[in-house]
Amino acid sequence: MLFSVKMRAAQGGAHEKGGRHISGAERILSEPGLEKTVLSMLDRARTHQRGKADFISIRIEEVKNEDIVYKPLLHMESFEAADVSEGHAVAITELEKAGVTRAAAQNGISALLSLPDSLRGAMIFDAVSGKRLDGLGQRGVRVSKMDCADSADYEADLERRGLSGEHVREALVLASKVAGADDIIAELCWSDDPDYVTGYVASSKFGYKRIPVMKEMGSPVGGRIFFVKEGTDLNSLCSYLQEQAVLISLGGEENV
Repeated sequence: MLFSVKMRAAQGGAHEKGGRHISGAERILSEPGLEKTVLSMLDRARTHQRGKADFISIRIEEVKNEDIVYKPLLHMESFEAADVSEGHAVAITELEKAGVTRAAAQNGISALLSLPDSLRGAMIFDAVSGKRLDGLGQRGVRVSKMDCADSADYEADLERRGLSGEHVREALVLASKVAGADDIIAELCWSDDPDYVTGYVASSKFGYKRIPVMKEMGSPVGGRIFFVKEGTDLNSLCSYLQEQAVLISLGGEENV
């Protein structure tokens, strides 16, 4: 039996009542790991570098095996970037390779730079026009219900690459779920943690491209953008991103 565990934390009240987003986490795991995972999420919410949360929500729900779909883990590659400007230039180039127009990629970078504070979820942009489509303001679209099918092997593989830590573990799983959606062209993201400046672009076309510098050290603002095909059914896409339970397979298996 598997369970979806979701943590959301905010400061100044619940997100829905204007609270400032502090942290979030997602796991799908078996019952023996629930207590340890919940305690870890609680500690994360209370000690996060973005601030101490005064609203913490942890939700646990059963996930039936027949309701799970499997998507492949994206191949990961790392780039060099000496500063933010170089990092953004790399991101734009890679987004263009995935099928995002240069204008849309530049609009995406500008949109993240102009955020007053971090988004709870993601913005959805048309990959050709660069227009924002979701209309959800600072809330955005939250990707939920995902994990790696074999967490032990996945984390061991990251360790071998010298990439231990929750940032890359969670980002690669999320990016793999997102890239598994038919209408997604590419994703652009950098973290809202003040002392973590790494970001990435990702696509089913070329995998996960890790970029070491995407914002200035100390900045508490970050977010992600999903670039989608023209004519995308946003209701269907958001249902997949928010409600479909997905396990990411290291072996590349996929079912739909």
